[in-house]
Amino acid sequence: MKKILIQLDTDTFASTFDSIVAYDAGADVVQSYGGVRPSDVRSLVLSVLFTRGIPDLKNIAVWIGGSDVDAGELLLAEARRTFFGPFKVSLMLDSNGCNTTASTAIAKLARKIDLREKSALVLGPGPVGVRAAVLLAGEGCEVQLTSIPAQLLGERFNEDLARRTLESGRRAAEAFRKSSAAASGGSLQVKDLPGLDVMEGLLDKAEILVAAGPAGLRMLPLASWATRPRLKCLLDFNLTEPLGIEGIKPGDDFTEYGGRYALGALAIGNPKMKVHKACIERLFERNDLVLDTEGVYSIAKQLI
Repeated sequence: MKKILIQLDTDTFASTFDSIVAYDAGADVVQSYGGVRPSDVRSLVLSVLFTRGIPDLKNIAVWIGGSDVDAGELLLAEARRTFFGPFKVSLMLDSNGCNTTASTAIAKLARKIDLREKSALVLGPGPVGVRAAVLLAGEGCEVQLTSIPAQLLGERFNEDLARRTLESGRRAAEAFRKSSAAASGGSLQVKDLPGLDVMEGLLDKAEILVAAGPAGLRMLPLASWATRPRLKCLLDFNLTEPLGIEGIKPGDDFTEYGGRYALGALAIGNPKMKVHKACIERLFERNDLVLDTEGVYSIAKQLI
């Protein structure tokens, strides 16, 4: 029986990257739909539930992607509402690669060091930054998730985008406090940084630094981290020059710089593909799996 992946993408055109990786991960057929809205989901998902007997529904799964993570989450919620009784298929959300990227990075870090009671500073409340912050808190870290100061962004500063991403971080922090993951003892605080001086003050207290800004934005000069003795680990998700953290390289895989260990974007991206493919494979093992951030992270920790 063929393994069929239904690709629901919120962008106008469904991601060619996601569909190619799906085939490489073992899907026999990928049915791709672009420009999908929440109102479209019920008919697309409901129609697959009656095509096969319940034991065979494990051979159909739904992948949700696109560049807008908030829109992807709405599709995921609508797909889950469509199910009834045993009539369901496995689902995965990875809009903009946010879940696989953040999960891979934090899984690598958790394997390297004991994260309990460590202080972490995550710069950038975008989709990957928010998820990295939540996962760090779930591992027992005391996490500060912050906005990016407008003076760093310069002409790229967008007030509406800054407001929306910061609010997304606050919702994630509230959800974490209500979740079972909070039993780890970790915490997640969200701060709006008015200027670089406040960021420098937070750096003084951080043991782990995560740069999760937009591509090609230098967020931290070498002088800001090389002289801080408490800082032990640096993670940079940016692969586009200039890199987010000056002085480290994309291929750094816990490379040591004066007693500090750096993890670059390539060292995250390569195993991220392994996690991505493994998640797709798992979708076809049962018909009731939901791979959101927590689900993807569970798989990443098994693989990394």
